[in-house]
Amino acid sequence: MTQDLVDCIYECAFAPELWPDVFDSLASIADARGGFLFTANSSVRNWTASASLRDGMGRFVGEGLFARTSRPMRAISARHAGFLRELDVYTEHELAADPIYTELLWPAGLGWCAATAIPAPTGDVLFLSLERERARGPVETAAIETLDALRPHLARSALMSARLQLERAQTAAETLALIGMPALVFDAHGRVLAANGLIEVLTDAVRWRAQNRVSLSDPQADRLFRQAIETIEIEGAASSRSFAIRAADSSAALVAHVVPLRRTARDLIVRCTGVLVISPVTLPQAPPVELVQSLFDLTAAEARVARSLTAGQTVEEIAAGSGVSPNTVRTQVRGVLEKTGSRRQADAIALLGGIATPQMGRKT
Repeated sequence: MTQDLVDCIYECAFAPELWPDVFDSLASIADARGGFLFTANSSVRNWTASASLRDGMGRFVGEGLFARTSRPMRAISARHAGFLRELDVYTEHELAADPIYTELLWPAGLGWCAATAIPAPTGDVLFLSLERERARGPVETAAIETLDALRPHLARSALMSARLQLERAQTAAETLALIGMPALVFDAHGRVLAANGLIEVLTDAVRWRAQNRVSLSDPQADRLFRQAIETIEIEGAASSRSFAIRAADSSAALVAHVVPLRRTARDLIVRCTGVLVISPVTLPQAPPVELVQSLFDLTAAEARVARSLTAGQTVEEIAAGSGVSPNTVRTQVRGVLEKTGSRRQADAIALLGGIATPQMGRKT
């Protein structure tokens, strides 16, 4: 075990893209082809792998092998704070009946591993495995002992990464509170990872459930919220979704915005998938261009058109003031309607007019 490798392991807590390099270093200890790490609960939530195993991991996730193999559950059930080999948890007969071996590993020339399961604070489990060629035979005890000495560092790095991401989620929620916006951050399964105080007091609209989940009091709004969670990670899905949360008298009391978190907002261990922002409906007003643009992923031109519509200007007036043709403005209006999920111009105006920013003093 070298200090350089330990340093690299801890660096992964801040830069998850470095994990494949660590896998290759660990694989050299076990004389393995490469390694992979994935987080899972009832399904695989995220994964990364050595370049040599990337295609296989893609198949493992894409073909549903996680649901058909017993290997992860055997690792969990062993309750072993170290690395395990197949013959620690399988009989040879059981190996021959497991599809991860018969359909994926053996055809690829693999078949022996050193693997460990690490519980994460979110309730998920991290599975780290180093895969060795089948012809090479089981991983030796000496290699397992070296890997076991490194496992505490691997577990601490994963824990640090999870805590850092949860802190980022809370910071995001609190930042929205600074501009008067009730908000919470959720994962791919709709579990709340962080929430600010403004949304916690909206008990007439937001109902807090067991297992860190929420629902909306308006059944129609709750259905749209569930749909947004289910489709938020689908390629080509709308970048954001907004809808009314109606009061008992069917008037629009609040507006909900579901905004996805992508790219740099993601982490291997804790996946902050989206933000639910709730805005009170107030008297119609023109919200700040920057706020409209960020909430609905509008272009700068679309945001200016949206603000102008909310201020009561017509398409012709907007065109004259912007120095463009009315047809250009109409195209931008269509973009606003699509991105705000509105069918009519009046619906978009009502939606945008309901965005309140009380701590900004309603300045425009």
